[in-house]
Amino acid sequence: MIVLASSSPRRKKLIQEITKKYIIDSPNIDENESFLDISVLSMDLAKRKAYEVFIRHPNDIIIACDTIVIYKDKVFGKPKDYQEAHKMLKSLSNHKHIVLSSYTILTKDKEINNTIKSQVYFNKLSDELIDEYIKTGTCFDKAGGYAIQDEKYPLVKKIIGSKNNVIGFPVEEIKKDLIKFNLL
Repeated sequence: MIVLASSSPRRKKLIQEITKKYIIDSPNIDENESFLDISVLSMDLAKRKAYEVFIRHPNDIIIACDTIVIYKDKVFGKPKDYQEAHKMLKSLSNHKHIVLSSYTILTKDKEINNTIKSQVYFNKLSDELIDEYIKTGTCFDKAGGYAIQDEKYPLVKKIIGSKNNVIGFPVEEIKKDLIKFNLL
């Protein structure tokens, strides 16, 4: 059985592009306790999530993922409040940033790790648009304070790379690895 180590409704929806046979077990880790370099941060968090859930499901296939937004060598996590969300979105306005999604696929016999990188170019955002977007509340559970799939709000100009990666679950790459290692 595949176990998705996540509480994200977006990841739950995207894993259905891989399989309909899965269960969810949310990892219980503190995502703010890692002080690692940006280059390994998302991978560290994905691994920690996978191993925390693996304890409860040692005979299953665990898939864990973590996504971070990087702008000017600074990690933008999930905003804690209105002010932080506004500051993040204002910073990203009219600029390019990087989205890294790392995933770990873990079984009793294998550990597969990968990090996928996408570039996201933002439109120039007015304060009014930022305020309206923040008021929806959807920004608070997303790295960088935005969701690429919120088509009502014209935040993003273009993406170079995987849209699913920016959403937080690089379906195409995860599926390739599951097939490559005979796990699907």
